[in-house]
Amino acid sequence: MGANSIAETPTKPAPHPLLRRYLDHLSNERRLARHTVENYARDITALIGLAADTPLRQLQVPNVRRFVAQLHARGLDGRSLGRMLSAWRGFFHYLARDHGYAHNPCLGIRPPRSAKRLPHALSPDEAGRLMNIGATDPLAVRDKSILELLYSSGLRLSELTGLAEDDVNFRDATVRVTGKGAKTRIVPVGSHALAALKTWLPARGQLARPGETALFVGRDGSALGPRAVQARLRQWAIKLGLADKAHPHALRHSFASHLLQSSGDLRAVQELLGHASISTTQVYTHLDFQHLAKAYDQAHPRARRKDK
Repeated sequence: MGANSIAETPTKPAPHPLLRRYLDHLSNERRLARHTVENYARDITALIGLAADTPLRQLQVPNVRRFVAQLHARGLDGRSLGRMLSAWRGFFHYLARDHGYAHNPCLGIRPPRSAKRLPHALSPDEAGRLMNIGATDPLAVRDKSILELLYSSGLRLSELTGLAEDDVNFRDATVRVTGKGAKTRIVPVGSHALAALKTWLPARGQLARPGETALFVGRDGSALGPRAVQARLRQWAIKLGLADKAHPHALRHSFASHLLQSSGDLRAVQELLGHASISTTQVYTHLDFQHLAKAYDQAHPRARRKDK
């Protein structure tokens, strides 16, 4: 093979020399995993490509803002752009420390917000199917009471597994919940959930270890953990034909959206969910609007589409 043939063979461009040194620093000094270093390499290579003929030392905040806007226009979401900005900031911090760069043009730049994903909520019929499990053994009795309580009171998974036996007040039909930031709130419990809990307590007495205070315990008598709850709910969902629809957070979403559809009281839903800010609760107004829009399309005489 002649020299001309070799010269015409396409070759991968050599990495920027400062990037190569930075990657060596990440691998040898910071001891980061190879996969992590590869992610840094990819993100910083993207920056160098966007900079094109502009030397890295001359990049300013407006340049980086423009790069972020360009990547966002190409379809990168806020989470991906946030990761890239973090990699770029780290790179320029290294350049300032070891190579005399005067400033970091990535400081103070925030990625665009990612669009909020609407939470999945079961329909009332799906929720009813999930509650109607065959409670024929102690663990199934426990699972039914867990499902009923999650849907009845909108608890977080951590709140459910943190409940003690004496947190349930059958006389007042309430449960005392410790939420985020160790904040305690009192939440009403529906009649179906109360009935399921009353059925569970005798079975719990047979399973629980001496001195165990947790309301929900496992086969070994110790407190039931979050992963065990998730696994059991997944098993029931598959058995009932609701795979990928029923998980603890879906029941919390279902509680909130169904309550909002019926009452329209966003402030009440906020307090019941234990949200510090109503802006967190407002995502359920989107779900409620979808429900109303569907009802409008089906019922309003000027909204119905003509059959073709």
